[in-house]
Amino acid sequence: MNATPTHAKQFDLVALGEAMIEFNQIDPGQPNYLQGFGGDTSNAAIAAARAGARVSYLTRLGDDPFGDSLKNLLIHEGIDTSAIETETKGLTGIYFVTHGPKGHAFTYRRAGSAASNMTCAWLFGTPSEQIRKAKWLHVSGISLAISDSACDTSLHAMQLAREAGTLVSFDSNLRLRLWPLEKAKDQIGKALELCDLFLPSLDDLSLLTGLSDPDAIVDWSHQAGAKQVVLKLGKDGALLSDQTAGLRMHLPGIAVQAIDATGAGDCFCGNLLARLALGDTLIDAARYANIAAAITVQGWGAVSCLPQAQAVRKFAAALAKD
Repeated sequence: MNATPTHAKQFDLVALGEAMIEFNQIDPGQPNYLQGFGGDTSNAAIAAARAGARVSYLTRLGDDPFGDSLKNLLIHEGIDTSAIETETKGLTGIYFVTHGPKGHAFTYRRAGSAASNMTCAWLFGTPSEQIRKAKWLHVSGISLAISDSACDTSLHAMQLAREAGTLVSFDSNLRLRLWPLEKAKDQIGKALELCDLFLPSLDDLSLLTGLSDPDAIVDWSHQAGAKQVVLKLGKDGALLSDQTAGLRMHLPGIAVQAIDATGAGDCFCGNLLARLALGDTLIDAARYANIAAAITVQGWGAVSCLPQAQAVRKFAAALAKD
């Protein structure tokens, strides 16, 4: 496959993974759940679209009302859905979020979902063409973990992107309920060899590597193959590193009254990638994404509180006055 010149790219971001239906416990300890939407790369795609990027999403949905509502959501957000396939015998995955003293916890009902049935053969045609026409391809550890075939498909998509001159971002999103640690280490290692920008969290990489020092984790990430690393530190902000440019800096967190951190990391990733695609430096893109993530934790759900660009700019202006 021949590389497409950057100026000819049709999409700023193409994301691949599983979109899901969310049921979020808005009254902790009580059986009251707000139905919303989720899925890590889907959240990132919506966040990027709200930041002004041209976005496409690659997935498979079940032939059910939940699948229909997810596709309608993506269309409403201005995201290209022409590469989404509906599987007549598959189901759309769902998950539940509960809240307690230790934060939020997830319970999934996704085994055998339509997205977990994706194969490398499915990529050929519209999905591979959209990858070739994108500035960035975004994949996550969950994209790899939901099934062996999804793992093969995700890694193959990353390889296609590299061959086409499309930059690859990878969010670790380690979920040990989906696969054992040793398998995760092996497959995430393969993804890092194909990755331009690695977007892990401190918690994920502490489990994966046994390291606890953020700088040591970033060093490990570079040694594994990532040229650029943005280590998400939750309320403490992020650690940015660009090996080629000799950049290493800590971006402080923003103090807000957090209600629900569901999807905050995805919000950060989507906004960061949108701003990079739109021409920002890594530092400026991360500052923008940091503000967006601070906004999204102030409400319930993974998608409903993802901010529009105007809200991020307004928040940034208020911070500048302080």
